[in-house]
Amino acid sequence: MTARARAAVRRTASRRTVPLLALAVGLAGLALPGALGATAGAAVAAPRAADRTVRDVVRYVDPLIGTANGGNTYPGAVRPFGMLSWSPTSTKGDQTDTGAANGYQYDTTRMRGFALTHVNGAGCHPGAAGDVPIFPHVGAMTVSPSADSTDATYASDFSHDDEVAEPGRYALGLANGVRTDFAATTRAGVGTIAFPRGEEANLLFRVSNSLNGSEDADVRIDRRARTVTGSVLTGGFCSRRANGGGSNKFSYYRLHFTAHFDRDFARTGTWVDGDLRPGTTRASGGEGYETGDLRRGRGSGGYVGFDTSRGNRPVTMRVGLSYTSARAAEANLRTEVGRRATVRRVAAAGSRAWEAQLRRIEVAGGTRDERTAFYTSLYHAALEPNVTSDVAGTYPGADRTVRRLGRGQQAQYGNFSGWDQYRAHTQLLALLNPDVAGDFAQSLLNLSRQRGGVWDRWVHVNGATRVMTGDPSGPTLAGMHALGVRNFEVRAALDSLVRQATVPHPDGLSDYGCPGQCAGMRPNLAEYLRLGYAPQDDCHCWGGAAETLEDATADYGLSDWAGRLGRTATQRRFAERAGWWENTFDRAATPEGGYQRARNADGSWLSPFTPATGDGFAQGTSATYTWMVQHDVQRLAELMGGRERAAERLDAFFRTPDGDWSTTVDPLRYDPTNEPGIHTPWLYNALGKPWKTQETVRAYLRLVYGTGPTGLPGNDDLGTMSAWYVWGALGMYPQTPSRGDVLLSSPTFTLARIHRGGGRTLTVRAPEASADAVYVAGLRVDGRHTTRSWLPASVLNRGGELRFDLATRPDTRWGTGPRDLPVDHGR
Repeated sequence: MTARARAAVRRTASRRTVPLLALAVGLAGLALPGALGATAGAAVAAPRAADRTVRDVVRYVDPLIGTANGGNTYPGAVRPFGMLSWSPTSTKGDQTDTGAANGYQYDTTRMRGFALTHVNGAGCHPGAAGDVPIFPHVGAMTVSPSADSTDATYASDFSHDDEVAEPGRYALGLANGVRTDFAATTRAGVGTIAFPRGEEANLLFRVSNSLNGSEDADVRIDRRARTVTGSVLTGGFCSRRANGGGSNKFSYYRLHFTAHFDRDFARTGTWVDGDLRPGTTRASGGEGYETGDLRRGRGSGGYVGFDTSRGNRPVTMRVGLSYTSARAAEANLRTEVGRRATVRRVAAAGSRAWEAQLRRIEVAGGTRDERTAFYTSLYHAALEPNVTSDVAGTYPGADRTVRRLGRGQQAQYGNFSGWDQYRAHTQLLALLNPDVAGDFAQSLLNLSRQRGGVWDRWVHVNGATRVMTGDPSGPTLAGMHALGVRNFEVRAALDSLVRQATVPHPDGLSDYGCPGQCAGMRPNLAEYLRLGYAPQDDCHCWGGAAETLEDATADYGLSDWAGRLGRTATQRRFAERAGWWENTFDRAATPEGGYQRARNADGSWLSPFTPATGDGFAQGTSATYTWMVQHDVQRLAELMGGRERAAERLDAFFRTPDGDWSTTVDPLRYDPTNEPGIHTPWLYNALGKPWKTQETVRAYLRLVYGTGPTGLPGNDDLGTMSAWYVWGALGMYPQTPSRGDVLLSSPTFTLARIHRGGGRTLTVRAPEASADAVYVAGLRVDGRHTTRSWLPASVLNRGGELRFDLATRPDTRWGTGPRDLPVDHGR
């Protein structure tokens, strides 16, 4: 990279980062003094200015958080819930493998393009999307880019010193001398590419080179109109998964793009496989979904060149996307990015959009790092679901036909990581964006209708990927409904999900895709209904014990939802089924007590067994899954020998034998990197020891979350792990995925205002909050004292004020009375 280019990018970075530093210095007075000098066990004196909330919250967002340590986030330009996300695709020298899960990994500093679509934090390598990487090449076109199988020619190194990432905007200077700057709207974007003066400048559209490959692709170049248009037919979610038997290597969407330029083309060309074709303007061909030699050298694309002999004025490119047609892509671009649009203006509008989204929760107090972790988590939680509909209301159906939004629906959404998101993310979405949540619920209902009534557990764009286990749509929509979301066909959705849970489907007897992507959404349902559990030897699922627990959770959600709608027969029927988790709880599994354990159709337990086993489970062990009974904690404790014994076991779950917190992956202990057990820190409330919830939540907020690229404990899973941080910092967490009740811990901030819209605001005050004052000594709800360690959904739905008194030592009386414990509504 030239010295001039490097200096230009650094000047840009300096302009953006200095205000952040200045803001941090200006807010230093808001950092809390902690508990120094406080009397042990007593409430700490409230600091001044505790009600002064943070301003310009976008300055606290660092999109690079989670780009290392397996977080699988991406740093590119995107709007809240946006269709377009403009971000780098990296390489480690293999064109069929990005060297990163979702296109970007912090320690991989060579890239081969800026792709137009991404998924945040999917837990596989590569994840999904990464469509149409666009690469600025300095030099002559000498070979087909598809033949450059090691990315030796058509790729460039870069330094993080030359990188600027902020909400809605991304800029990067490359070692080849190119400077780039991109800004996004919902379905479109604008970018500038500054090539070195006097060098041959070419811009490559690698249309077939999505992260997982492609079935087909095409590109068309119009010199007179100064446009590049095309599409890619792709899918292949997680197509490098070792499990699933290759069942994920298929197409389900076609992405159309249009790119308009402000400069004439000095040259054009295309390529197909190993054939470079200078001067041509059309090409087509896909790569397939294999890797290595089975895919290497395949694919198609096109390039356009620019004259740099008279200076290095940047090339401006405006891009529009659509999942339905080229015409819709043009309309989306025309509506969202006008001909005179600039990166600066679009980025400024994007910053305002993000400010509005992030200020749905205003906070005061906390340290600078805590504010950065909090607002970046809120940012990540608003990356999904993604808009898939056009400005005209058309969208891609699950049957790959073009559909149109129904009456009242504002947008169609895709990207539902159900097994992950239903545990923390979808409730936060319903809390902060109820209109989006309702449209998302309607979107899932629309897609299920187009699949003959089948609700898939992991939807990518419009495609059923079948990834993971269980039936998460039920608790997802039930939880949204409990939090006041009504802008979807509520009764029709419940009816459809009840049918899926009661009428066996032929796919339920298939082992196609197992384990990991089993075809049946309620696998071998007839046998499940007969036995009351999923038999390990005749399950057609990932694991019998895990499937039983997931289905019990889903059935509890359907029961509770039906009860709210006055459908008492359905409520009772599914309430009984919600208790079937007991059928896979072996009380005599070990000398120290019972555990969840897979069993066969004849009733025998799967052997051999230890609590560390993963047999019968999905991405977890018996030690973790045994606690996955959020709706029936008192019964679980009873089977363990009572609340005291259950609490002792929970202590051992979080602590190593030497007393330290368990923060690494240990099959016998809490795994903060994955979803099956992320609710467990709050279970102490039900066991009459809420102070242990308070210290445990605060410990994991501090120990496994942070700032910088390694600031997430593991895969963000479409914002789920980030949502966990948001809930934890607010001092509350959903009691069950399908209800609006929340369990309480202790807030991180002295003040948080949660704006739900419609004039409803929930204010959470904790004037003494600090790193030391983590224990609840008292709570007032709308001015009235309460000793309950939980709140009903009505408090979140109507708004009001919570006033926590925090102390430096545990209050072992607060929240411990029989009437203070959370209620298991399923009993």
